[in-house]
Amino acid sequence: MEVEVSALIILAVVALLAGFFDAIAGGGGMLTLPALFIAGIDPLAAMATNKLQASSASVSAVWAFARKRMIDWRAGLPMAILSFAGGAAGALSISLLDRAFLQACVPVLLIAVAGYFALSPKLNEQERKRRVSTACFAATIVPLIGFYDGIFGPGTGSFFMVAFTVLLGQNILQAVCNSKLLNASCNLGALSVFVLSDSIIWHLALTMAACAIIGAQAGARCALHFGPRLIKPLLITVCCLMATKLLLSDNNPIGEWVWQCWIQLISPGQVS
Repeated sequence: MEVEVSALIILAVVALLAGFFDAIAGGGGMLTLPALFIAGIDPLAAMATNKLQASSASVSAVWAFARKRMIDWRAGLPMAILSFAGGAAGALSISLLDRAFLQACVPVLLIAVAGYFALSPKLNEQERKRRVSTACFAATIVPLIGFYDGIFGPGTGSFFMVAFTVLLGQNILQAVCNSKLLNASCNLGALSVFVLSDSIIWHLALTMAACAIIGAQAGARCALHFGPRLIKPLLITVCCLMATKLLLSDNNPIGEWVWQCWIQLISPGQVS
């Protein structure tokens, strides 16, 4: 499929911004995937193309954090393998799960994540009490979130982040670094399935990937330099924006219910 030069340039700029935000707080896919749809890309091709650029951005962010020795490779590599498997399984199962259910549940979870970080003032540099063992976390939470990334995706980085802070007691900067490793792994797992399905628009995907890498490098540097002062408010903002975007999506049952309630409130008796 051919993409016009003007659309290619716009999508490249979107990918750069998405890579920047994704390296810090996640949520880059909420910029790139709608942009691909607006550009008229076939939905399956859009998801496959988006996964390649997202994988490039997340791997780039991992490399930036790894150079600063901010990633625990000993504990992270087994988790990364399980996250990869979860992402691949999710991509293979896209047609099996009701996406309306995910559209309804995910905004609520994202708002809960934003509320948790907003109302937890001690998350900054302070480590918290570990609630589960690393082995239990790796065997259950990691493949579950990886599976979600393969089958749907929005908010994966944020979910990994809150899991690291709540369950493993990591401070927010540690959680960002380690969540990037797992996010990259499940992205690559899902990408492997899309590559085999031959759904990627390669010239578009590679252009967006190059820009996403540049954005991710800049985002990782900002995260390391500013730390929780930047990560926490940006994470809260991104989660709220993602939740709003999903609630406003077509056929979202919660969004439709809220809209009907609002219409009934301002115009009683006008709703059929």
